[in-house]
Amino acid sequence: MTVLEKLTSQQAIDLENKYGAHNYHPLPVVLSRGEGVYVWDVEGKKYYDFLSAYSAVNQGHCHPKIVNALVQQAQTLALTSRAFYNDVLGKYEQFATSFFGFDKLLPMNTGAEAVETALKIARKWAYEVKGIDENEAEIIVCENNFHGRTTTIISFSNDENARKNFGPFTKGFIKIEYDNLLALEEVLQSNTNIAAFLVEPIQGEAGVYVPSEGYLATAKRLCEAHNVLFIADEVQTGIARTGRLLATCGNCSCVDKNCSGTPEVKPDILILGKALSGGAYPVSAVLANNEIMNVIKPGNHGSTFGGNPIAAAVAMAALEVVRDEHLAENASKLGEIFRAELSEFAKENSLIKLVRGKGLLNAIVINDTEESDTAWNICLQLRDNGLLAKPTHGNIIRFAPPLVMTETQLHECIEIIKKTISNFQK
Repeated sequence: MTVLEKLTSQQAIDLENKYGAHNYHPLPVVLSRGEGVYVWDVEGKKYYDFLSAYSAVNQGHCHPKIVNALVQQAQTLALTSRAFYNDVLGKYEQFATSFFGFDKLLPMNTGAEAVETALKIARKWAYEVKGIDENEAEIIVCENNFHGRTTTIISFSNDENARKNFGPFTKGFIKIEYDNLLALEEVLQSNTNIAAFLVEPIQGEAGVYVPSEGYLATAKRLCEAHNVLFIADEVQTGIARTGRLLATCGNCSCVDKNCSGTPEVKPDILILGKALSGGAYPVSAVLANNEIMNVIKPGNHGSTFGGNPIAAAVAMAALEVVRDEHLAENASKLGEIFRAELSEFAKENSLIKLVRGKGLLNAIVINDTEESDTAWNICLQLRDNGLLAKPTHGNIIRFAPPLVMTETQLHECIEIIKKTISNFQK
C-alpha cells in the first residue's frame, strides 16, 4: 500500500489495529477532512462534529486565520528550542497574559504537561514562599477528576482502567468529594502542609458534572483563608466553551460585552490547553502572577517544543478568533437553547434521565447502567444519522460542538438527536 493510495474506512481501521497501540477505543468512523462544524469521512459522508476533539476545536475545523498563522510561521521559523530567544514567544506571552489577566505565562505543549507544570510550581511555592518543609507539601484534588494520564496524574485518579498495573504511584495528594465545601474546609483546617487545591470548574470526563452555584467562589475564599493556591484546570472548560472566556469567570467574561471586569473566581494558577490553539497544533500554558511564577528559575522546568514560534503564532490567532467572533456569547446563547430543547424532550422520553451542562459543554445521562452499551449504540446511530458524539462513563453522552455553530445548525442537530433517541427506543 503506497502513501498516496486512498484508503477505505475499513482499511484505515485495520491499519491502526495492526500497527498502532490499542490505547483508545474510537467510534468506527474514519475522518479525512474538516471545515467549521463539519467533518467528512474517507467515503465522503458529511457529519456534524459534536465532540470538537474534546473541546480543542472550539474555533471550528481548519479556521482560515489559525491555519494561515500556522503556515506562515512554519515557513519562517518553526523551532529554536529555548536555548535561544525567538521573535514570536514574547509577543504571545504579552498577548496571553493581558488576555487572561496574569503577570506571567509558562508555555508547554499538552494539557497533561501543563497540569504537571502547575503541580511543580505549586510545590516549589509551598517550600520557598509558604514555608512548608521540603517533601511534605500535599495537594488537594477531587474524586472522579480527569487531568491527564501521566504517572503522577493517575496517582490521584479514580479511573482504575487508567491506574491498574501502572504503579507505584506518586504520593502527596489528598482526594475529596467534588462539589463538597465541607470536605475541603475540613482538610484545610486539619492539615498545615497543603500547598494547593487542584480542581476542574466542570468535570468534563466525569460526565459534564456542573458544581453547585457558588462552589468555586467559596472554595477560592477557603483557599485564601488558609494560604493555599487555587489551581483551575481549564484545559477543557476554558477558551469560551462554557459561554464565558473561562468557566471560573462565572457570570463574567473578558470577551463578554457586558463584562464587569471582575471574574467570579481568579485562580492563583490557571491551566490552559486544547482550544488555546484551535486544535491546529499542540499548545498549552500555565498562567500565574509574579509572586507565584517567580519561584521558577532557569533549569527548573522546560520543554524543547514549549514556546516554539509556531505554537506562539497559532495561539495568538486562536485567541483573536474567540474574541473577534464573540464565541463565548454564541456558546452561551446556543447552550441555553440546547438544554431547554432536550430537557423538554426528556419529559416525554424515558431513555433520557438527565440533561446538564453549561454553554456548549453538555451531556445527557442515559437511563441505564454504566456497564450497559446503550449510550455507545445510540452514538453509533447518531453517526449513521450524520452527527458524531462519544459516550463517557458508559451511560453518558457528551455533546460539545464547535463554538462557530449557528442557531440554524444547532436546531438541525437537536432534531437529529431527538430522532435518533426516539427511534432507538422503539
